[in-house]
Amino acid sequence: MKHNKLSVIAAATLLAMGFTAAASASDRVIIKVDNSKKGVVKALAKQLGGEIKVDADGFVAAQFSGKSLSEIKGLLNNPHIELVEEDMLRKPMAIYADDLGNPMTEQLTPYAVYQSQANLVNFNAGAGMKVCVIDSGLDRSNIDFNWGNITGDNDSGTGRWDVNGGPHGTHVAGTVGAADNGVGVIGMAPGVAMHIIKVFNAEGWGYSSDLAYAAQKCTAAGANIITMSLGGGGANSTESNAFATFTNNGGLVLAAAGNDGNNVRSYPAGYPSVMMIGANDADNNIADFSQFPSCTSGKGKNATTDEKICVEVTAGGVDTLSTYPADMATSSSLYAAGTAFASSAMENAGTASGNTYFMGQATSTNSAAAGKVCVIDRGTISFHDKVKNCENSGGIGAVIINNEAGMLYGTLGEGSANTTSIPAVGAALEDRTLLLAAATMSVTIEGSDYGYMSGTSMATPAVAGVAALVWSNFPSCSGTEIRNALKATAQDAGAVGKDVYFGYGIVKAKAAYDYLSANGCSGASGGGDTGGGGGGGSCKGGPKQCG
Repeated sequence: MKHNKLSVIAAATLLAMGFTAAASASDRVIIKVDNSKKGVVKALAKQLGGEIKVDADGFVAAQFSGKSLSEIKGLLNNPHIELVEEDMLRKPMAIYADDLGNPMTEQLTPYAVYQSQANLVNFNAGAGMKVCVIDSGLDRSNIDFNWGNITGDNDSGTGRWDVNGGPHGTHVAGTVGAADNGVGVIGMAPGVAMHIIKVFNAEGWGYSSDLAYAAQKCTAAGANIITMSLGGGGANSTESNAFATFTNNGGLVLAAAGNDGNNVRSYPAGYPSVMMIGANDADNNIADFSQFPSCTSGKGKNATTDEKICVEVTAGGVDTLSTYPADMATSSSLYAAGTAFASSAMENAGTASGNTYFMGQATSTNSAAAGKVCVIDRGTISFHDKVKNCENSGGIGAVIINNEAGMLYGTLGEGSANTTSIPAVGAALEDRTLLLAAATMSVTIEGSDYGYMSGTSMATPAVAGVAALVWSNFPSCSGTEIRNALKATAQDAGAVGKDVYFGYGIVKAKAAYDYLSANGCSGASGGGDTGGGGGGGSCKGGPKQCG
């Protein structure tokens, strides 16, 4: 259950002609004018092709499509006008963001770690937590794991557990427990022990019987938590009973709500013994793909309501940075004057470092770009032709800046359609001023062991990792008590109170830790790691300690 960021990039090729996007801020200006002269100035602006956007006390704002700031100032050379300045674009800032940099050479913290407060709680490695990841395997080629703490089961149908059946399972495992080792990314519960059950190959499917059997293997391996970023329609008793047994024996089972953006209930997430997880983005908004089934089942007099058959909490699952099998992802890095900036890989592996040259919209070649990194505005011609003009001018790399809010995602064409060879990346409009001011830049596109995916598949291991993190500090609690604590302390989002999209809200590790410290496992006052009873399974510490 994923939406790979590559699909976003592919869709962006349909919009490769820059003039389809919103106008850049530079063709919209603020005109300072005395109120008594405003009528004359407004009429002049309209006569010169401007569209009045704001009419306020002491100034107006107008847009002159396709004109530069200097052109507009020339047109508005009038004694009644006191000042003409660029009307700067403003947008809501992302509440949370990934660390900037290159995960192949330094350790980055994904935004969901900050959003979930996982960075504020220490993982207790001595507590014996183990997360069972039922997915497509964890590829041993990625070094960002504590491999001494990871085991798995081989299967005659899917093969070795430590050879990937696609990147999905490796990405999921990294979100749970990528190591705190100075490189790559850091997981929610860094270095947590994991057991890997490979139920998928690259073809991408399994059966409910596979999952029921996997639950038994997770128990045999001593796992406390099962995380499943998978699902499908229809319920059956064998699968349901397998996860109910794991839960009743003190464990915690989590599964993805689904990525179809509708109210259909997916399984195994829809079983009461399984905690259903939805996805939100870095701005605390619900992901548009996150499914939102009702908490009510049945009809008429037979209708029943159960909060455990719908979304209970959410976590970051949009553009999630995590581990990949070696070289299976493509990543970019952009440094301007030695400072890291967010970027998106467009095409052409390689590194270009040097002085910068601003080519405007790069509609033609310019010999002044020779030996330099071209900084280019989006618009007028295709991304490919912009980069081609840079390369034909002798440019060594290209940075194309978006002309609407946000990151520029795009490609230079598939296969032979791309006739460029220099590394090219996209950049965000919000960084334009700093990028244009930079005298030097370094651009890198390379095969990477780290990449992005989106989906409730990414949110589910985030919550599983948070659960392991919190539980490691209260090991005498049951899985159900940890589940209840995560719900009790989730940050309300969306509609006030519990709703079908967020459930109780966005999971918060530090809040859950504080709650259990104050109230004990059962949620009653008393504090400490009491190991008190709670709803659901009463066995403490997980299935490995229970019959």
